[in-house]
Amino acid sequence: MGVTKTEIFSEQQNRLADLAKAFAHPARVAILQLLIAKKACVCGDLVDELPLAQPTVSQHLKELKRIGIIKGEIDPPRVCYCINEAVWEEARQSFGTLLDSFVTAGCC
Repeated sequence: MGVTKTEIFSEQQNRLADLAKAFAHPARVAILQLLIAKKACVCGDLVDELPLAQPTVSQHLKELKRIGIIKGEIDPPRVCYCINEAVWEEARQSFGTLLDSFVTAGCC
């Protein structure tokens, strides 16, 4: 696998790309939608609510947690997950700033 060369981009650009990864797979979008719809921490097995295998759900949860957009507490036998409000707001502002920066140029 080749080098990604992330070091040639700004910290802000790398963070925005990292946040975008949370939305870059439909399974992660589905997990986020589930957590948002519950309006509370989800304690229990998300596998029961998704048409995916346990290892697949676990991998997506791990990535979402790595990015920071969800937070979770492991208190065996239960694991609870919820949206990390601060990181959600960071993503909302970051994407808003990027999307709002485009002004119709009338080209193409």
